[in-house]
Amino acid sequence: QVQLVESGGGLVQAGGSLRLSCAASGDTDCIASMAWYRQAPGKERTLIAGITTGGSTVYADSVKGRFTISRDGTKNTVYLQMSSLKPEDSAVYYCYALDQSCNDMQYWGKGTLVTVSS
Repeated sequence: QVQLVESGGGLVQAGGSLRLSCAASGDTDCIASMAWYRQAPGKERTLIAGITTGGSTVYADSVKGRFTISRDGTKNTVYLQMSSLKPEDSAVYYCYALDQSCNDMQYWGKGTLVTVSS
């Protein structure tokens, strides 16, 4: 089993920056990739950025050039650095981990709220 705990959300003005963190615990050696998703009220949860254990990354078009995902393997933590934030970035941000090695399971954190004011 893997547990994910997000932190770093909050209220920020448009154009500002925030850094989200997701700390993983448990069977972290089983994690193949991690990602950040977000869900705004009334909308579906969508992939924002992902990173593999090898360091390959993927980003949604809407955040390319503004958001950066990174991973600290020694701390089992993944980060999402968000810059040039827009009101439309407001959402609950969820951390995700994929275990393909051990239990073939997907894990989600409880989410952290990001609100960008105009």
